[in-house]
Amino acid sequence: MMKKRMAALALGLLMVVTAACSGGTGSGGASDGQPSNGGNNAAGGEQVELRMMWWGDQKRADITNEALKLFESKYPNIKVVGEFAPSTGYFDKLNTQLASGTAPDVFFLGGNVVDYANKEVLLDLAPYVGNELNLSDMDKSMVEYGTIKGKLLHISAGANARGIVVNKTMFEKAGMPVPEDGWDWQEFAAVSKDISSKLGGGIYGTYNMSIDGMDIGLKQQGKQLYDMEKGTLGFEEADALKWFQYWEDTSKAGGVVPSELQVSNPPGDTSKSLVVTGKVAMSLIPSNQLAALQGLTQDELIMVQLPRGEKGTGVVFESSQGLSGYAKSKHPKEVATLLSFFINDPDVAKTLGNDRGVPVTAANRTLLEAEANEVEKIVYDYTSRVSSATKTEPFAVSYNPPGFSEYSKLAETTMYEIGFGRKQVDAAVKDFYNGTLKIFNNNQ
Repeated sequence: MMKKRMAALALGLLMVVTAACSGGTGSGGASDGQPSNGGNNAAGGEQVELRMMWWGDQKRADITNEALKLFESKYPNIKVVGEFAPSTGYFDKLNTQLASGTAPDVFFLGGNVVDYANKEVLLDLAPYVGNELNLSDMDKSMVEYGTIKGKLLHISAGANARGIVVNKTMFEKAGMPVPEDGWDWQEFAAVSKDISSKLGGGIYGTYNMSIDGMDIGLKQQGKQLYDMEKGTLGFEEADALKWFQYWEDTSKAGGVVPSELQVSNPPGDTSKSLVVTGKVAMSLIPSNQLAALQGLTQDELIMVQLPRGEKGTGVVFESSQGLSGYAKSKHPKEVATLLSFFINDPDVAKTLGNDRGVPVTAANRTLLEAEANEVEKIVYDYTSRVSSATKTEPFAVSYNPPGFSEYSKLAETTMYEIGFGRKQVDAAVKDFYNGTLKIFNNNQ
């Protein structure tokens, strides 16, 4: 079943680079997010107000608010109040609001959607499909991704593939060949050390990816962070030890950003990323983040696949993030209308671009590909290469384990306990694994 889902996902997203011949932009008719079966049209009726919350930087906030203005212009009886928070504090804020019963009508989730599904705080959108919610042009695999325990709880807002962003200019300054698809982790460690040595002066080869890349690293060993089909953790302590030990060895060799520098310049914050300041040559990013990074530097950035492990790259197309409705929303039909508009409307697609990943509808992918700039073409080319690779090396789509917010804090603590020398790797990993089991068992 999972392999079929992955095959469908890879096929659907391969359309990103081939859909130019299909014609059409998705304008007009049901594709603009309006009802497709003559259903209850939310554009007329009593005035209602929705709240929508997302995470991201100011650029994402600006374009999302612009998209909401477009929605209000077509549905004047629905006002949408937007809220956003940095990724580091977003889920704490959301969890607090959910606990107090004051959550937004619509909020964004990522791979941790299972956690919120288990808490039964998400609106089942299935009753609105074909009326307020138009999914006719959405990739079936993306619909399946948001269907958990028989309920449609999540609408993907974009899809992407994780990869290594490479500061090509730094490699040219060092007189080193630029990395290419097909390398392995031994080569990655050597390259990281080499460029650090050649450029010197507080310049490093790579960010520490031991947390952000852990699920990929596990997949490369034939394991995974969370096995959705079995409802269990998908790895053992020995698997985690192998992964963390690699990063400790690479760090000691001098190729990895020191922990104190990574704390103050986290890789997930594009405005603080050391890749754009020419201090770090490589980092792990979702493909939709390339444009934001490139916009902050004159250096040339490219993307290559992750180094290969025992089972391959471990990379698949994933739902980058998506929208869910609050189960206690007083306006569920209007929530469904907003979600439908967000993924289908061509003007919204042009406004948002690839900020949250490749569009999940074929018409909007065609539209954006036709208008792609040079940076976006790099993303389309990269996602095409990933699509080709998944045909011969399929991997399961990733869901975060239940209790993901707690897990994330534990994982980050583990990375820095090792990085700052507070614990030896084996002791830190033992605590990490036992803590992960406890969190998982408490949140099922």
